Amino acid sequence: MTPAAGGKGAGPASGPGPAGGSHSQRRARVVVTQHRLLHYRQAFFERLREACAARGIELRLVHGQASPTEALKKDTGELPWADAVRNRFLRVRGVDLVWQPYPAALRDADLVVLIQENRLLSNYPWLLRLGVGARQRVAYWGHGRNLQSASPQGLRERWKQWFVNRVDWWFAYTDSTRDILVGDGYPAARIAVLDNAIDNEQFQRDLAGVGEAQRRDLRQRLGAPANGAAVGLYCGSLYPDKKLELLLAACDIVHAAEPRFRLVVLGDGPSRGVVTEAQAARPWLQWVGVQRGADKAAWFRTADLYLSPGAVGLHVLDAFGAGLPMITTRTARHGPEVAYLKSGDNGFVVDGDEHAYAEAVLRLLRDSDEHERIRRAALRDAGRYTLAHMVQRFVEGIEGCLAVPPKGRG
Repeated sequence: MTPAAGGKGAGPASGPGPAGGSHSQRRARVVVTQHRLLHYRQAFFERLREACAARGIELRLVHGQASPTEALKKDTGELPWADAVRNRFLRVRGVDLVWQPYPAALRDADLVVLIQENRLLSNYPWLLRLGVGARQRVAYWGHGRNLQSASPQGLRERWKQWFVNRVDWWFAYTDSTRDILVGDGYPAARIAVLDNAIDNEQFQRDLAGVGEAQRRDLRQRLGAPANGAAVGLYCGSLYPDKKLELLLAACDIVHAAEPRFRLVVLGDGPSRGVVTEAQAARPWLQWVGVQRGADKAAWFRTADLYLSPGAVGLHVLDAFGAGLPMITTRTARHGPEVAYLKSGDNGFVVDGDEHAYAEAVLRLLRDSDEHERIRRAALRDAGRYTLAHMVQRFVEGIEGCLAVPPKGRG
């Protein structure tokens, strides 16, 4: 598979090479690679770039494109200043292997931050130090494990674990990621815990801009009675790990017990058909597709509960920001952000069957005091996990990495 560059901002493609030029004659240069740019990361990279510049560090972002399967999620972002390259894909046993070219003009970077994924073939020259300059540092940004893996002890996870110690620094998503890395023998002093977050501030502004008339119009669209009708909301990509069948089965039970209950589903993805087919036989269910910005905020203001029985990731922060109690299951293959969800405090984590899930939903629908207590705790924690905090942690991690010598590769 031959690297091939393309897109705006990209110079001739190359693998990692020795650091060139005099490091004392320029600002430190840090390159973050993303095999694709997600829309919810745009604000993070904008702020990170500004924070780095304020500290005399040049930040560059290199990204490619989504695979055909990923493109179905419709979650791609764009930044005019990023270095866009053309990815090459090879599908093997249902997995899209990725070769992401690296711009030759950035070969002199002091630090290159890679996303920790086995399938990113272009990572391996960096990890194996092929042509990497003695003063260059290589870091990982990731979960430490594939938390959605069907075989946590399988060959793929052992392969990933083998490379954990091949980098000079780690940008860990959460405290749980740090614990995984330390358990694998990685030095805690070289780990920056980011407390992974999204742009809560913009979402808060969008939520504040939602008026009562808009909420009333959306409730009418759902066919929700004016008084006493609860609305459950699902927001996120639609794919098997989200347990959409369990969501629908549980909501069937809820609706049978509380006929005024309504469910709205926001998002898109390869499992869209599960929802659209169910909608045909359930007047109380509506799929409204991908919603962003003020439109998304309006649906969150209309809802009473956030229902996500499957994999929980960054959307837990959307739930917190809107003061919506989130309910998920302990059997799902969650992202590291599920650590933010404290069952019985700011949400609920229940057994992985429709009856236990429906029981938790009905409990909150029928106990207004309990609902209010969970809502307040969710709002409290919205102020804890912020994009500003994550940017600060990332910049501190960059400075920490640049201040220490490259670690041994043994």
